[in-house]
Amino acid sequence: MNSKIDTLKTWVDEAQRIVFFGGAGVSTESGIPDFRSVDGLYNQKFKYPPETIISHSFFERRPEEFFDFYKEKMLPLGFEPNVTHKVLARWEREGKLSAVVTQNIDGLHQKAGSKNVLELHGSVLRNYCTRCHKSYSAEFVKNSKGVPRCDCGGVVKPDVVLYEESLDQDVMGRAAMAIAGADLLIVAGTSLTVWPAAGMIRYYRGSRLVLINRDETPFDGEADLVLHEKLGDVFRTL
Repeated sequence: MNSKIDTLKTWVDEAQRIVFFGGAGVSTESGIPDFRSVDGLYNQKFKYPPETIISHSFFERRPEEFFDFYKEKMLPLGFEPNVTHKVLARWEREGKLSAVVTQNIDGLHQKAGSKNVLELHGSVLRNYCTRCHKSYSAEFVKNSKGVPRCDCGGVVKPDVVLYEESLDQDVMGRAAMAIAGADLLIVAGTSLTVWPAAGMIRYYRGSRLVLINRDETPFDGEADLVLHEKLGDVFRTL
């Protein structure tokens, strides 16, 4: 691992336009569980598969059950940024990092101080009335009884991308441009199995693609540097 870390340190020192692409593994050290690990959300037993519960059609048909699950399992409040979030925010302040592209919805990158964060799957911190579009906080949703309702009577929906919903094309476009312009792309904490987000790394045209993930990914063979290590351990050395 030491020789790979030394290589990564050199590449970070030499880079001027780092882009970081991260998934659920970025936030696990903050205490937020991931989805696909042995004890992850998708391997727990529920009345319905999680992929079904957090789909648009289930939200429409069974909002009470959707929000029961969402509030308990997908609304991470009170968590703090970890070393990875903090190092990325420092790189941005130093002018080395141009963007964070994230599949996470927890807002921890912004809490750590990052400014240019492109959230492919939305954020739990933004919620809006489906009728009048009034904005509400995550705390409002968390503390609501049953289905959260606006003053006008409309359902307050989290601004997160559910299964069967399309990703925001503006965010996708800005993420693609950032990745295409990077001189170092670090992809970390993601299994790279969720599309179309996983396909974003195809926009990278450089020769320094780094993959950091505990398990193998479908893109390991295409990377210039692969570390199968805990993300926090790697970023503590940086």
